[in-house]
Amino acid sequence: MIVGAGAMGCLFGARLAQAGYELMLVDVWREHIDAINSAGLKIETEQGEQTVKINAGTADAIDFRPDLVIVFTKTLHTAAALDSVCHLFDDRTCLLTLQNGLGNVDTAAEFIPIERVMHGVTNYPSDLQGPGRVSSKGSGYVKIYGADGQLRRENQLIAEAFSKAGFNCVLDPDVERAIWEKVAFNAALNSLTAVTGMTVGEVGASASGPLLAQRIVAETGLVARSKNIAMDEDAVWQSVGKAFAEHADHKPSMLQDVIHRRKTEIGAINGAIAELALESGIEVPVTETLYHLVRMIEQKLEH
Repeated sequence: MIVGAGAMGCLFGARLAQAGYELMLVDVWREHIDAINSAGLKIETEQGEQTVKINAGTADAIDFRPDLVIVFTKTLHTAAALDSVCHLFDDRTCLLTLQNGLGNVDTAAEFIPIERVMHGVTNYPSDLQGPGRVSSKGSGYVKIYGADGQLRRENQLIAEAFSKAGFNCVLDPDVERAIWEKVAFNAALNSLTAVTGMTVGEVGASASGPLLAQRIVAETGLVARSKNIAMDEDAVWQSVGKAFAEHADHKPSMLQDVIHRRKTEIGAINGAIAELALESGIEVPVTETLYHLVRMIEQKLEH
């Protein structure tokens, strides 16, 4: 079962279904669900467009006992989404979060014992083109591991399933570092584009954008190290520089949320970094300022 049938949920659902796995997409967008059920999920790749038959529904309308629940909702919706499907869980159900931001494991552990929770990170590209339609062009990776730091047979089976579905998937005991590195990347680019309305390339070409991005990455690294996580700031900064050069026209999800007047994930990204920094007595002025600026924009859009 995939909870959150957005761009990433649909990509993973389509590939797993093509590999022969029985699954269900769970979402709240009725038009999207109806399109998938009536005409299949359309997925566009470098090889062209494919139609994948897959079942989709709202949480209250399905009766599907999952071995694995993959969560792809925004972090701010995690608790509500899991609460809506937890009646389908039993003592063998495992849960994997591949969401952005921090705090998802703590939320998941409120619904499933921590030894059956996995966390991870992925950078596969995917864009939702409309109801029942996604586009994914390019390669990526998936890194996963047990949220309690232990490797179990279930973890290996999940990694094997992803590999069978064509994903470049590895079991990485140091996955928490990868999660923090993605958080640092998102804290820089998502917040700056959301506040300025600029594309990634425009931020990179501006006089102050790269300086602010680099400071956010450095501040996130300080907080990560205070939690005994050896985040590679240089690797993150190289990824930011690559994004400036190769994804100049890209509008990150947080900017798209602002454009479409939706709540963003700023609380689970810049906000979570700032909160953990406060606990450790670390100052993160740029990261915290961007958090408050995005929250101001959100509050304006609510009215």
